[in-house]
Amino acid sequence: MGLTSNVVLAVVAALAVVLFAATVWFWPRLARRSARAVAGRVGLLLATQLTLFASVGLAANNAFLFYGSWADLFGQKQDLGVVTDHAEGELASRHMTRIDTQHPDVPGGKVPEAGGRIDKVVIAGRVSGIESAAYVYLPPEYFQSAHARRTFPAVVVLTGYPGTAENLLKGLRYPQTAHERVKAGKAQPMILVMLRPTVAPPRDTECVDIPKGPQTETFFAKDLPEAITQSYRVGKQARNWGIIGNSTGGYCALKIGLHHPDRYAASAGLSAYYRAAEDPTTGDLFHGDQALRDRADLLWTLDNRPPSGGSFLVTTSREGEGNLKGTMKFIGKVKKPAQVSSIVLDSGGHNFTTWRREIPPALEWLSGRLSAR
Repeated sequence: MGLTSNVVLAVVAALAVVLFAATVWFWPRLARRSARAVAGRVGLLLATQLTLFASVGLAANNAFLFYGSWADLFGQKQDLGVVTDHAEGELASRHMTRIDTQHPDVPGGKVPEAGGRIDKVVIAGRVSGIESAAYVYLPPEYFQSAHARRTFPAVVVLTGYPGTAENLLKGLRYPQTAHERVKAGKAQPMILVMLRPTVAPPRDTECVDIPKGPQTETFFAKDLPEAITQSYRVGKQARNWGIIGNSTGGYCALKIGLHHPDRYAASAGLSAYYRAAEDPTTGDLFHGDQALRDRADLLWTLDNRPPSGGSFLVTTSREGEGNLKGTMKFIGKVKKPAQVSSIVLDSGGHNFTTWRREIPPALEWLSGRLSAR
């Protein structure tokens, strides 16, 4: 049974109830001062508390999808298995392989012309040498004969650290939200490329090119767009491309957009921060190179580099978010020809509940700044 299975949660919760009842029932019999009675009391208390904590943890994980599997929880490397190429013409790129498909959880989802399709792919970076799994959402229009010769804008969607790409499907419901926005006439059909920024797990590379290490920025700025445009009907110009993410993914989205306006015309950071984290999960990102450290500081870049193009969307909350001050600084430092927009909630924490409130208007914002041609 999977980590996010409701059956697992129900079993652990039931076990917690049974152990609580057993503690109440047996406590009088274990009230003696013998070593056996003391060990019994300690054992019951520990077992009850352990199952209670496990129940709460499983419930929280099911709600926010911090971890998608047991292997993810325990930090085990997940083998992608043997790749089988199911390419049919347009997916014959040697830099991308489709390994699975699934139906979006939308009305008519089992028919691509009505609900679209989600491809699970492996992207092999030609320049960076990085390989990463991703999910590609293709809207219904992609399969409709009336749009057979049409190209579509693409949006790279990043989760936080140490999240999984499944978070974007199940927890944040990007394909469903994109489908709903199009049906409501508030957004154009867009291809979503969904993955986590942790392309060199378990290390958090903060989307920088690490000296003698993973070239994560190069992967997102060059390799990923190249692989997608070779495999799907997506334009190759910056106006055809956007990028969005939450938390670490939000920082990455803003960073990539700021440094590569020739690749991404619009970038959105949900609950983003503005300077690369440096902690035990990142290791030594810059190897003493202050110029690289400064470049990874978005506020420093806005102050010290010539203004670039592109549009930026940042989100925060007046109460509950820790990035309010940094977000206001970012907004104040963006200069023409770049443009900046914001979503400022009255209250909202650093969590899925808040991001689900921001994703619909963020997708509409991206749609309004991207072109299909």
